[in-house]
Amino acid sequence: MSNSKGKIAISALIAGVIGYGIGILTAPKSGKETRDDVKIAAQNYSKKVEQRLKNYHNELTQLLAEAKITGMNYRGKAKTELEKLLDVAVEARHRINLAINALQKGDKIDVDLEEAITEADESIKKLKNFVEKDN
Repeated sequence: MSNSKGKIAISALIAGVIGYGIGILTAPKSGKETRDDVKIAAQNYSKKVEQRLKNYHNELTQLLAEAKITGMNYRGKAKTELEKLLDVAVEARHRINLAINALQKGDKIDVDLEEAITEADESIKKLKNFVEKDN
């Protein structure tokens, strides 16, 4: 998933939720019904974001394993560069995992979600290039 596609997808989800919220707030319903509708919309949005984050996490996990196997026999500068790439990817996966856990618990997401997605996108691209180049 490219960085711009990830941002567009998250932005579209946010815009959809905002539009839905405005529609609910202007509808002729009781306060309780409106609050229930907003709560359901927020839960649906949270589930969609969680699924996208899980996709990032799974893809990073798979690519990390492939890159580690591919680079087992590397030495010198190539090994050093691979280790740096793996460190960044592991950190990106960790930040995505923190966001997933926060969503599942209903807690505030303490990581900068946009930055975590950008890091994940960049790591995925670099790991894919590494694995494809070596195969």
